[in-house]
Amino acid sequence: MGAARGVDAPKGVRKGTVGRVLRFAKPHRKLLIAFLILTVASAVLAVTTPLLAGRVVDAIVGGRDASLVIWLAVLIAALAILDAGLGLVERWQSARIGEGLIFDLRRAVFQHVQLMPVAFFTRTRTGALVSRLNNDVMGAQRAFTSTLSGLVANVIQLVLSLAVMVTLSWQVTALALVLLPVFVLPARRVGRRLADLQREASGLNAAMTTQMTERFSAPGATLVKLFSRPEAEAEEFGTKAGRVRDIGVKNAMATRWFMTSLTLVSALATALVYGLGGWLAIRGELAAGTVVALALLLTRLYSPLTALANVRVDVMTALVSFERVFEVLDLPPMIKEKPDARTVPAGGVSVQLKDVRFAYPAASAVSLASLEDVAALDTRGGQEVLHGISFRAEPGQMVALVGSSGAGKSTIASLVPRLYDVDGGAVLLSDVDVRDLSFDSIRDTVGVVTQDGHLFHDTIRANVAYARPDASDEEITSALARARLSDLIASLPDGLDTVVGERGYRLSGGERQRLTIARLLLANQRVVILDEATAHLDSESEAAVQEALVHALEGRTAIVIAHRLSTIRAADQILVVEGGQIVERGTHTELLNRDGRYAELYNTQFSSQLRDTGAVQV
Repeated sequence: MGAARGVDAPKGVRKGTVGRVLRFAKPHRKLLIAFLILTVASAVLAVTTPLLAGRVVDAIVGGRDASLVIWLAVLIAALAILDAGLGLVERWQSARIGEGLIFDLRRAVFQHVQLMPVAFFTRTRTGALVSRLNNDVMGAQRAFTSTLSGLVANVIQLVLSLAVMVTLSWQVTALALVLLPVFVLPARRVGRRLADLQREASGLNAAMTTQMTERFSAPGATLVKLFSRPEAEAEEFGTKAGRVRDIGVKNAMATRWFMTSLTLVSALATALVYGLGGWLAIRGELAAGTVVALALLLTRLYSPLTALANVRVDVMTALVSFERVFEVLDLPPMIKEKPDARTVPAGGVSVQLKDVRFAYPAASAVSLASLEDVAALDTRGGQEVLHGISFRAEPGQMVALVGSSGAGKSTIASLVPRLYDVDGGAVLLSDVDVRDLSFDSIRDTVGVVTQDGHLFHDTIRANVAYARPDASDEEITSALARARLSDLIASLPDGLDTVVGERGYRLSGGERQRLTIARLLLANQRVVILDEATAHLDSESEAAVQEALVHALEGRTAIVIAHRLSTIRAADQILVVEGGQIVERGTHTELLNRDGRYAELYNTQFSSQLRDTGAVQV
């Protein structure tokens, strides 16, 4: 999955795409069989009607009893009604098959994306991914549902019409088929052209979705306004939208030119049939009714040909949508659960890292160039960032990680809940390698609070209950109380039903953090990881969050990454991380007495706080 994948779009559609689509249709084979039976019946009716029309002409020309003509007319009308009914049922069946296939595809893609590593989401443009899961799946849905019935029905009608025409007059049929290549060649050329246009349009739509997703979020919109960028953003968006408009015009004109040429060819073929058929009828070699039947059958022949040519164009554009979705499905999940995965043992949980080495995966291993802007330029992937990390936190202990920014603290924390797999060594929970544990067991055991804990654009109740959807209001209220949010909830008119806004922007920073802590408390996990949970809060908000954290850490094994060293003085063990290595370890007092890197960090921060205090007093 190299970066080049998104650079040069191939002509037409990649091999194997059709086969994969058909594999998704396999579970619906019973519906397909019923659909085929209906289609054959409808095609037989379509071919029968011209033959009856020919009989009507012969009856009129031969001066037969008028009652025969009337009965034939009634029969033609009855067949038309029956054909219309079959068409409705046939369309219903094709819609069920198509919609069922797309349902399976959409669910498979969503489930697959959920299995992707965190690195995939940090690299992938959200808008581009949403476009794959939404626009491309919907494009495939529309095309598949609308073309399935047309494709099968027209093929069957084409074969039956051709067979009947040959039995009526092989000479007229042969002349009618002379123009057949004119249908095939344009269909192939236009189909490839439209597939390439569709691929380019899909990429541009993904880019526009990305821009809207980022700029229409609360922080994105704020940034645009603060830097007075609305006009520049509108111009950038307009450039992309203008190109999509131009592609749409090209698409429409190519399709229209194609259909016009096919219509002209069909009209020419009809004229040839009337000319040759009429000449043969005058010579007495064909009945007048047979000529009419042949002309009507010709419409049953060339109409499917025209439809099939158009279907090819639709199918080509649909296959591009399928192809773009399959690209996402083909990305292998880097973190896999073993079939015989275990659960974390009951009781207190120890956390241990044994000689852990780790390098972030390269871009080509976790994403597609077409889903991000920088994959081709990425040179950091594969470089080791942790070098032989070892430590152990016993059940109920607190281990603190301190060090410079970029030293590897957050990377260490991300390995415990197995957001990534180590490249060397092992991460153990209660002496069991996390690679031997089930995903559910790890998630039920390890809870994480980051400095920017995510909240959904939903109610307070829904955000807290995300940790345990079956939790009662009493349990949710209790978790909020322990997170010191009771007063806030009481002050809100809608209480638990208050919508927090996108990413919780209707709440203050401290309130958002305490809400994520309430979610953690409701989950009641035995291991807690705090990744600079109070890094960007003011003193008052930090004090409220620290008070809430007392309940979050009580009786739990904790790994705390701290920016303010004063908050981790009570830690059972403090690890100083620099350059992906542990350079010091010990308690707060031991490390200060050692007068090493920790003492340097602590004294620098303490001096800075004194200066800030003095500045305020002045």
